[in-house]
Amino acid sequence: MKSLLKPKLLQPGDKVATISLSWGGAGDLVHRYYQGKKQLQQTFGLQVVETANALKSAEFLAKNPQVRAQDLMEAFADSSIKAIISNIGGEDSIRTLPYTDLAIIKANPKIFLGFSDTTVTHWACYKAGLTSFYGTSLLVGFAENGGMHPYQIADIQRTLFSTLPIGPVWPNGSGWTSEHQDWNDLALQGVKRKLNPNRGWNYLQGRGQVQGRLLGGCVEVLEFLKGTDFWLSPAEWQGAILFLETSEESMEPVYFRRILRNYAAQGIFQKISGLLVGRPYDNKYTAEYNQLLLEVIREEQGQDQLPIITEMDFGHTCPTFTLPYGVMAQIDGDRKIFSLLESGVSP
Repeated sequence: MKSLLKPKLLQPGDKVATISLSWGGAGDLVHRYYQGKKQLQQTFGLQVVETANALKSAEFLAKNPQVRAQDLMEAFADSSIKAIISNIGGEDSIRTLPYTDLAIIKANPKIFLGFSDTTVTHWACYKAGLTSFYGTSLLVGFAENGGMHPYQIADIQRTLFSTLPIGPVWPNGSGWTSEHQDWNDLALQGVKRKLNPNRGWNYLQGRGQVQGRLLGGCVEVLEFLKGTDFWLSPAEWQGAILFLETSEESMEPVYFRRILRNYAAQGIFQKISGLLVGRPYDNKYTAEYNQLLLEVIREEQGQDQLPIITEMDFGHTCPTFTLPYGVMAQIDGDRKIFSLLESGVSP
């Protein structure tokens, strides 16, 4: 896997831009957007601005993928903007790729943060040679009802505001949530969601220590990218630690198995050094997914030593830790410790 250029760290007072690359939820739920903007500014001391079309309606953005990509290009090209934060995911960031200029991204490295459908943009950043950050979005983690989770705040501070090695990453001892709250209901904005006990991460198999550079995204969105120019060559998988998570659609296990078998057929599980899997939405199908991972990787592929950690605090669960693309990570299967051995940002 190639090494990536790290963007500069964030500092209080920096200007960051929010963007809607897929669903226009920020424009349709503007009260939710401003709640997230306020918490982002107050908690981290940042100046938050919107890209030109960030608050346009979902209907408008659905019909105009080119303006979504234009927002991205303008935000990267604007030297006053130090980071770009996705407002929310969706299902059609893939339509922005024909209008995405990788040369602009490469020439203007900066932090890009988001998850789910923004997997597409992360892979564009990877193609351009830039480290980006698979983490929360504005309408989710930053707009969390009742205030941001302390685990989320600490994650953003250590990942985007410091050049020190991130070090060991631990489960959120306070618990996790996927509880659905109606974002249209203003009365719920101050109501904290119920947290479920966090049993810790599941070290499904693998002993000893392995290291590799992080690469991955949302399983369903990666399916959009297969066969495009943005999909990786066989050599680019070599030695990576792959991270995967499924969306709030809660993919049925039969489809999860088919996707795993496709990865196996591509030889991906033979090339990577480890696999991380995020907690499924509402913890649904967790046992089934774990069983299928062992079925395909251990039984069918004979990969009984490949380290696999599941039920981790990233993806469509809250709160989350952030995974910087291309950063060297380590899985210690004996001590059950996952670590990020370097920072994802530069001075």
